[in-house]
Amino acid sequence: MIIVQKSAELTGHSNPIFSLELSQKPGILFTGGNDKGLVEWSLESNSFIKVMFPVMASIYAIHCPVGYPLMFAGLRSGEVLVFNFIEQKITHRLRHHIKPVFDIKSSAKKSELLIASEDGTVSVWSLETLALLHSITVSNDTIRCITINPAEDRVAFGCRDNRVVVYDLEDYSPIKALIGHTMAVFSLQYSPVGDYLVSGARDAQVKIWDNKTYTLIQNIPAHLFAVNHIAFHPTRPYFATASMDKSIKIWDAAEFKLRKIISREKGYASHALSINKLAWNGDQLLSASDDKKVITWDVSF
Repeated sequence: MIIVQKSAELTGHSNPIFSLELSQKPGILFTGGNDKGLVEWSLESNSFIKVMFPVMASIYAIHCPVGYPLMFAGLRSGEVLVFNFIEQKITHRLRHHIKPVFDIKSSAKKSELLIASEDGTVSVWSLETLALLHSITVSNDTIRCITINPAEDRVAFGCRDNRVVVYDLEDYSPIKALIGHTMAVFSLQYSPVGDYLVSGARDAQVKIWDNKTYTLIQNIPAHLFAVNHIAFHPTRPYFATASMDKSIKIWDAAEFKLRKIISREKGYASHALSINKLAWNGDQLLSASDDKKVITWDVSF
């Protein structure tokens, strides 16, 4: 029996929030969206700390790589800003893409940063030198999301052309295109063990793919509208999905059964508009929405 209680609401954004990311430093959250700046919050006091830096375009992606004193912010302009926590300023601007950047992930094993863009390419950068290493053409259209498996030998990209494309992370050669969604793929996550891949799309479906055979294990008609984000609990066998239908759902990661719905219809003081991003901070679930709010939920399993 999963019990969910709303513990806090972080307000202050004046426009929709598209991205949220936990800092490398415990108890700190970063958010960005259709605003003039990237915001830092304290999860210990549930309060606004400061605007980290101003931006000239909407922030679609934030990434804080473990082991590096850096934060990356991907903008609608295609630029990626690099903020150095030691120097407390933006030290680099990665100007490679000229169309919006939708997702940023990194491989600790390879010390590489991957940036996905609307231009259909993924750029690969050195985390050590911030030099551009490769550019991979994945699609003729937008790439919306990236996920790297726990072994760090595979990377999957979710595309606007409905495909999930799996690549070898070692040499960036394509391995398999997973066909099944009927609309753009918005979110992808490998399971914490890496045995399967979960995809969520604009078609409101969640699909579970076997990571060895690349066959479809299960299709779940998960939401009424687009599945915007998927987030696995860091230690427990559950994952959460966020949707344009204003609901968050928590699923069993073994049987893929629905275990909880967090929405206004279910009596929760939840978001009034599309929920765009999720993050687990231990047993606390954080959600960001078009309604300009971040809500923190205490989840008891």
